[in-house]
Amino acid sequence: MKGPDDCPRGVIEGFYGREWSWQSRRDYAGYLQALGLDVYLYCPKGDAHLRKRWQEPWPLEVVQQLTKLAATYRQRGLDFGVGLSPFALYQDYSPASRDALRRRLADIDALGGNCLALLFDDMPGGLNDLAARQAEIVADVRAWSGADWLIVCPTYYSYDPVLEQFFGDRPLRYWQDLGEGLDPAVDVFWTGNQVCSETVCGADLTDITAYLRRPPVLWDNYPVNDGARASKFLHLAPLPGRSADLAGALHGHFCNPMNQPELSRYPLGGLAALYGGTAPELDQLYPAPLADLLGRDQALFEEQGLDAIGAGERERLAAEYQSTGAAAGLEVAAWLRGEYAFDPACLTG
Repeated sequence: MKGPDDCPRGVIEGFYGREWSWQSRRDYAGYLQALGLDVYLYCPKGDAHLRKRWQEPWPLEVVQQLTKLAATYRQRGLDFGVGLSPFALYQDYSPASRDALRRRLADIDALGGNCLALLFDDMPGGLNDLAARQAEIVADVRAWSGADWLIVCPTYYSYDPVLEQFFGDRPLRYWQDLGEGLDPAVDVFWTGNQVCSETVCGADLTDITAYLRRPPVLWDNYPVNDGARASKFLHLAPLPGRSADLAGALHGHFCNPMNQPELSRYPLGGLAALYGGTAPELDQLYPAPLADLLGRDQALFEEQGLDAIGAGERERLAAEYQSTGAAAGLEVAAWLRGEYAFDPACLTG
């Protein structure tokens, strides 16, 4: 695989809410290859066997689908990985928990991927020795996992104060202590100055690079639209607000897509363009009627959203997009009809 110094780029399926189909996940292998991207990470928040029920093995049918998914990416020369979120494991890292973690890592290794993300995001923090506890777990994971590339997501993965509001006060030297405690070969995720950063440039990463003692891997929360507010919008612009100097400031760049896989293709093309590739135009991705409709309504969906569209207009637009018969058009129609509405219950899974 490409090492982290090569700044691998790809997709991290790390959103809440309605998940992608297995077919959509497999289809993305060809799309990422066409864009010149490198890697796909599977870690949807809706997979409870990666989060609250992480100690339990997947059902057989999920194992079969994941094995097929890993093989699909490997056959195209792309990297594939899983993101494990052992919920609040650092609060009680007992011998029994260590054994459970080792078993789950063996399950993940058996899938045939070559990347592993260990995710401590969106969990309770506030412990004075949080960094040391997490570094201990990471050291064990590094020893037990067969992955070529290990990336850790901290509990506090941005300067955004909203993280402390939800997950408790950040320990004073959390990032510095984590950077000192992790093996230099382990990479660390960062979302930028905010959880969902409107802009990111190389200068934004100077301090966190010093704290962590390594350039971060950017978990780019664009075009993701899984929150209570964000779910009312479709983010269709090709990765705006990202600076060309990021390549020299990162060890990798992943975009977290929308709940709508087909509509995510267009904005994700901007990730390729940012690093010298070519992003496809709307009419190259979608058939003419749909491409024309998306071009017409892009600003409405991006800037005004569902709340600005009356019920009658929503249904008229939904029928128009439905009539295209294209997969992305069906996603727009479903979104307009409220089928992607945010469900707060997804946060407790």
